[in-house]
Amino acid sequence: MAGGTECFELLACPECSGELSELWCASCGRRYEQPDGIPDLRRPSDERTARVRDFYTVAPFPGYPPGETIANIRSRLFSNEFVRLLDEAIPLDARIVEIGCGTGQMSLCLAQGNRRVIGADLTRPSLKLAADAADRFGIERLLFVETDLRRPGLRQGAFDVVYCSGVLHHTPDPRASFAAVAKLLKPGGVMVLGLYHAIARLPHRFRRAIARMTGFRMIPWDPVLRARMNEPERRQAWLRDQYQHPEEHRHTIAEVKRWFSENGIRYLRTYPSTLVGAAPLQGTQLFMPAEDDWFLERGLSQLGWMGTLSKEGGLWVTIGAASEPSPQPEKKPTATERRAAHDEAR
Repeated sequence: MAGGTECFELLACPECSGELSELWCASCGRRYEQPDGIPDLRRPSDERTARVRDFYTVAPFPGYPPGETIANIRSRLFSNEFVRLLDEAIPLDARIVEIGCGTGQMSLCLAQGNRRVIGADLTRPSLKLAADAADRFGIERLLFVETDLRRPGLRQGAFDVVYCSGVLHHTPDPRASFAAVAKLLKPGGVMVLGLYHAIARLPHRFRRAIARMTGFRMIPWDPVLRARMNEPERRQAWLRDQYQHPEEHRHTIAEVKRWFSENGIRYLRTYPSTLVGAAPLQGTQLFMPAEDDWFLERGLSQLGWMGTLSKEGGLWVTIGAASEPSPQPEKKPTATERRAAHDEAR
């Protein structure tokens, strides 16, 4: 893997969280393999997680068409305002992990400058496509790892940015999954979390009900399916992910704020913003605290997301920063210590 060895110090034993040396854990003695250059740090899954893994094993997506270049991938992704703002907000020397990286396009885009990036996923066929692309494009300081996010083979407290989008809502217990992922952040590190929104997802759920009742012969008002009429592979991938997934949950901002609070993460903002008429973000503002909203404004914004976000499945992003340790007050010497110091000076 091109440059991936620089990321090995960010790995850890998924069984005991011990340090790994050449994929051997000195703490518990376990040794892990690295088939195809992709460390296998996955522990046995429960039945529901195994079902999700099997689901993505069948059809890894998106693939890499012949002639694809890293310039094309970055141009395509950076045409999205959120991806562009994310890249601008992350320092060029950051340690980044993408949880649920799939076939790795986002990890490839973020692996610039002196950043060290790990793309972690549960599905080896997707990781194989990602690793092959990294080698083909000669991407430095990028490593793809097979691991379960609930027991990740990654060092706790090691990452400046944890990016996890479109993943936790497909786990059996999203709250517990978030708690496991949050441990990877270093103090002051930033969490970027993308989830299905309970309100913004409502139009999709209506479409999905009609699709299921008609045996998927009729799926009304889905702009993505219409746009992919001449791309059968991409159309089928969207159909499977949005309409046939074996595990799905939907969440609210209040719920995610509770997750943040439970895990020592300070809420910064959402994308899109919950502020009505908020000015477009610039530069590194994505990682800065938003102005306070109020409950009516927040409610109206989320209702509006049914129109603006539903065409892409109702996904929204919440951003927070891990708490910094409180500075310890300077310890004053006791009277006994002062006398001892005085006597020594004499």
